[in-house]
Amino acid sequence: MRHLPLLLACGLIAMAPVPLAARGLAADDYYRLDALQDLTLSADGAWIAYVAGRADQDSDGNRNTLWLGSWDGRQHQRVPVTDGAAHSPRFSPDGRFLAVIGKAAGATRPQLLLVDRANDAVRALTDVTGDIGEYAWSPDGSRIAFVMESLPEPPPPDGAPPRPLVIDALYFKEDPHGYIQQGQRQHLYVVAVASGRLLAVGAEAQFNDDHPAWSPDGTRLAFVRTRERAADPDGMSDLDVIEALGSAPPQRLARIFSPNLQHLAWSPDGRLVAFQQGREPRYNNYMQDRLAVVPAAGGAVRPLSDALDRATLGYAFAADGAILALVADDASQYPVRIDTLTGRVQRLYTAAAAVTGIATAGGHVAVLVTDDRTPDEAYALEDGRIRALTAHNAAVLADITLGEVSELKFHSRDGTEVHGLWVKPPAYVAGRRYPTLLWLHGGANLQDTHGLTIDEYQFKRQLLAARGYVVLGINYRGSTGRGEAFSRAIAGDWGHREVEDVLAGVEALVAQGIADPQRLGIGGWSYGGLLTDYTIASDGRFGAAVSGAGAGNQLGMYGSDQYILANNAELGPPWRFPATWLRVSYPFFHADRIHTPTLFLGGDRDFNVPVAGSEQMYQALRTLGVPTQLVVYPGETHDIERPSFLVDRMLRIADWFDRYLRRPP
Repeated sequence: MRHLPLLLACGLIAMAPVPLAARGLAADDYYRLDALQDLTLSADGAWIAYVAGRADQDSDGNRNTLWLGSWDGRQHQRVPVTDGAAHSPRFSPDGRFLAVIGKAAGATRPQLLLVDRANDAVRALTDVTGDIGEYAWSPDGSRIAFVMESLPEPPPPDGAPPRPLVIDALYFKEDPHGYIQQGQRQHLYVVAVASGRLLAVGAEAQFNDDHPAWSPDGTRLAFVRTRERAADPDGMSDLDVIEALGSAPPQRLARIFSPNLQHLAWSPDGRLVAFQQGREPRYNNYMQDRLAVVPAAGGAVRPLSDALDRATLGYAFAADGAILALVADDASQYPVRIDTLTGRVQRLYTAAAAVTGIATAGGHVAVLVTDDRTPDEAYALEDGRIRALTAHNAAVLADITLGEVSELKFHSRDGTEVHGLWVKPPAYVAGRRYPTLLWLHGGANLQDTHGLTIDEYQFKRQLLAARGYVVLGINYRGSTGRGEAFSRAIAGDWGHREVEDVLAGVEALVAQGIADPQRLGIGGWSYGGLLTDYTIASDGRFGAAVSGAGAGNQLGMYGSDQYILANNAELGPPWRFPATWLRVSYPFFHADRIHTPTLFLGGDRDFNVPVAGSEQMYQALRTLGVPTQLVVYPGETHDIERPSFLVDRMLRIADWFDRYLRRPP
């Protein structure tokens, strides 16, 4: 990691014009770029803290470094924590300590660590055997509330045979966690900062507790309670409040539909508890999380963001009681200010970018922002403009030419307007047709946005564009960012409207004289892999395909993936609705319609979309004599983590397209 003088130099480079460079983005650049996350602010707003993650080529692992930066941008320093997996920094209310989750020197498992900013001393605050999840400082800084997962039983001694996994819940597997065993629960604890004394709060064996949030007076904790992991079988969860140090049972404030991304917060005056709420279980695969509040003393739930008709991704209370929230909207993410009394919404930043993190304290607002030319960096948000606080990646990108990103709007077969983003090769010449790749986002409840988030969709598209391809991403129906009706349009009917949307997008680029209709490729990961299977089973125009972590036989996935609650609600059990399950499994049951050479990839420990989905499609095409290959990454779950595997995947994808689309030099 760079020392202070170089960081300051990088800041100057970021502000100066970037000279035209001789090369495009390459796969090995993955080892040179930092991914910023976990942004937080000190209570007085004078300091930011965040995590910078980077792939380490020598160890073939990922290494996090923790950083502090001053609000005026003049000071920048590393936090002296040696654990390369440390994460989730949080300032103490008085700013003296920085808490993180990580391993102290010589420790075997992560604990809550405290960094004394006065002398850089690091000490372990906890000594627990379970995995620590979300945590929060009490307002007076004397305690920390955290979630810990209890183990069903002690692990067997060294050399002893493993024990059977005993499972007694409907929802029993979760990527990347693995199997959820009988007795494996999450409970709330409070630890005293001075003594390390640990106290269980409201722990009951049959429940899971998560997302702790302190009341402003430090006497109560709001949290989410479920009987099974993540959500109950009806797709709902309890929002409860309990005395932080008392023995009274918790009080239920509301029973809510579980969202995709939960977060709780108290209003500064302690009267309201804010939370994220999902939609009914049938539509919970389609991200439309909504902000709402409920009186802390009990009362009716009041929605705050319904009028936006957009998903909220994160939020924080400002000192005046308003809420600053992130909104997913039509290929961008931006912050808004929501008045909790009137419901008035004010957009705080307008740019073709994605704001991926937000923190507010001391009258300041800090954000993480990525645009088409820059990965996430930290900025001060002031009067609708951003001021750079970090420049981790400026020096690396200074010698790279990126392809220009343009927006595309077109109409699908039924007249629905659909939007997308397409990337030009760095040396793009207008009027020339290019081999074109359709790279599909996952979800389906996600969206392609302006941005260069490392190893995400636009990063891959830039890699492929550097090889001379036009690369297209489409926010097909099912995606977030275009409203609830647009997202729900594919519920229970996978592989229909979204296939029409992506084909119409390709046709639009062909009609504009950009895409070469004789050299078209398609691919994606997760639902992008599923949608690739659906598309090549519906249309034969593509010369090559890549299906990553996909599945063409949804019937064969029932009960083996982690979506049992959502699938039971959306599609119904297969024995009651066999025709529905066969309809959404048509790539496998009509594999004889596929003639596209297809590369299948997956991780052997994936519980999200098990690799069996790729294996089945591979075996079908192999049986039919269609050119195909299967690549399985050992030890990997749904999101590949080993850096060498990530680089290998990028190169295999590019080489597969090169092989079959005959890209000219």
